Amino acid sequence: MTSQADETAQSTRMENIPYDQRAKITIERKGQTVLIGINRPYIDNRLDPDATESLARAYYNYDRDPSLRAAVLFGYGDRFSRGIDVDAYKAFAQSGKKMMDGPGFIDPLGRTRPALTKPLVVAVHGDTWNMAHELFLVADIRVASEDTEFGQDENTHGRFPGGGATVRFPREAGWGNAMRFILTGDHWGAKEALRMGMVQEVTPDRDAALAKAVEIASKIAACGPLGIKTSLASSHMALDDSETALGKLDDQYRALYATRDFREGRDAEAEKRPPVYEGR
Repeated sequence: MTSQADETAQSTRMENIPYDQRAKITIERKGQTVLIGINRPYIDNRLDPDATESLARAYYNYDRDPSLRAAVLFGYGDRFSRGIDVDAYKAFAQSGKKMMDGPGFIDPLGRTRPALTKPLVVAVHGDTWNMAHELFLVADIRVASEDTEFGQDENTHGRFPGGGATVRFPREAGWGNAMRFILTGDHWGAKEALRMGMVQEVTPDRDAALAKAVEIASKIAACGPLGIKTSLASSHMALDDSETALGKLDDQYRALYATRDFREGRDAEAEKRPPVYEGR
C-alpha cells in the first residue's frame, strides 16, 4: 500500500476534458502546454465547491504530468469570473464536508501544500472579482484584456479577502495600492493593474489576451523544465526568506549542472540549433 507521500510523488497523465456545457472545468492539451478553462458562464463563472475541486485536481495533474511544461488559466463567456458561488458554498459548509479532502489536489488559491511547481499563466477579461482575483494573483504571469474590471470588495459585504489577497496583493502591488482597493472595495481596470505591476500585458480584447497567454506559455515550455522549476522554487523562497533563497542557489546550480538538460542547452547553443529538453 502506497503512502500519501508516495502517491504525491508519482507522475500522471493529464487527460483532456473537452468543452461541454456540463463541464465546469475544461482541459485542452496543446503540445507541452495545457489550457484550463472555467466554464460556468450562466452564473458569471462563479466557482462552486465542485468546480473548485475540479480546478484543484487539474492543477495537481498538470504539476505531475512530465509531458506538460506550462499551463494557461482562462474563463469562457463575457467574464473571467465573479468569484465564488456563495449559495453553493454555504450549502456545502452546512453539509459538514471538507474541501479537497485527501491527496490528488493542489489548492488553486495556493494556501496549502502541496503547491504548484510549474509555471501558470492567466488570461483574464471582463469581471475578475474577489476569489477570481485571488486565482489571478496565484499565477506567475498575468495577461488582461482592456475590458477587465478587477474587484476585491469583500469588505463591502462584511467579509474579508480570505483566499490569499491580503498576502499577495500587498506583496505584488505595494501596501498602499492594495489597501486602497481592499479597504474601500473600489474596483479598478486593466490599465491601473498594469500601473501597479499586477499584469504584464494588456490586450485589446479577450481573444487577444488568451492568445498572448498561450504565446508566453509556449515560450516557457520551450525552455529547460528543470531550470524553470528551479527558478520558480528559488523565487518563491525569496518571497519568504531571501537569505535562505540566496544560500541555496549554489546547491541548486550544482544539481542542474549534472542534468542532461543542462548539457543539451550548452550543446544546442554551441551547435546553433534549438534545444530539445527532456526534463532530466
